[in-house]
Amino acid sequence: MPDILPLPADYAPWLAELKGRIHSAQQRAALAVNRELVLLYWQIGRDILARQGREGWGTKVIERLAQDLRSAFPEMKGFSSRNLKYMRAFAEAWSEAEFVQEVLAQLPWYHQLALLDKLRTEAERRWYAAKAIENGWSRNVLVIQIETRLHERSGKALTNFPDQLPRPLSDLARESLKDPYRLDFLGLGEDAQERAIEAAIVQHITDFLLELGAGFAFVGRQVHLEVGGEDFFLDLLFYHLKLRCFVVIELKAGAFKPEHTGQLGFYLTAVDAQMRQEHDGPTIGLLLCKSKNKVVAEYALRDSRQPMGVAEYQLIEALPAELQTSLPSIEAIEQALSGDSGG
Repeated sequence: MPDILPLPADYAPWLAELKGRIHSAQQRAALAVNRELVLLYWQIGRDILARQGREGWGTKVIERLAQDLRSAFPEMKGFSSRNLKYMRAFAEAWSEAEFVQEVLAQLPWYHQLALLDKLRTEAERRWYAAKAIENGWSRNVLVIQIETRLHERSGKALTNFPDQLPRPLSDLARESLKDPYRLDFLGLGEDAQERAIEAAIVQHITDFLLELGAGFAFVGRQVHLEVGGEDFFLDLLFYHLKLRCFVVIELKAGAFKPEHTGQLGFYLTAVDAQMRQEHDGPTIGLLLCKSKNKVVAEYALRDSRQPMGVAEYQLIEALPAELQTSLPSIEAIEQALSGDSGG
């Protein structure tokens, strides 16, 4: 074994930086391959559409095309007749070449299949595609977000943010909250009390952070604050990395009541006084209630001088069974393609 020579003092940081450059190059190469593959599939799908419209191609021609392409390129996957039909559907769903090149080409092919199979409108597909790119969702996370109707729930919590926060911070804060919040992964019944919900959230914190959305970091549960010699405890405390502020979440096992905003407002004042740093924005509060009267909540928030919102939570499965079974899962898509997607 050769003698180990003493290393220069700057070797370790240089090696770390070099590893980072190599990793970045590998990522760029993978993204470039994926981009070319998605564009190729879109072009093939567009050609199939055009020839079907002009020459009346049927299923047998596509099956023959699949056979010929696999014979010509045996090392390439993705040329099954089923995947060729997906290419046609992909081109039919996205007629705008510029959007495919600049946006969709950033997502792997399996993401494209999830968007095609689980969504029915272009507007929804565009929204979920943009969110998947922005947040770096895997295809499984993308499917979860679609099946839990994230688009319908985002930005729907009642808030006083437009009055209490400057724009564009108020817009970003509003979009960071949703209504209702899906907590069915906690495995609790509808009659669960606040402490049981808190404990289950901490136990399933990864799933809860996914439900909260991008940017939330968990700080603690039952966070202690001392005010005037008295002890107070925050149900859940988070920090939002994009908003640059603390987020206090209070859980209520019953319906929303106006006095809840007073309690939450007190907590926000305490966090601002004791925990907020110079670079932090105003602390935001979220009341998660089992139910709420919208008019009562609007009146209560109107009187509050601190930024807060009110939303409901659901402890049981919210999607009707018939809807769940009518949409194919990503696993079903993968099994159907039998590894012939090429992505």
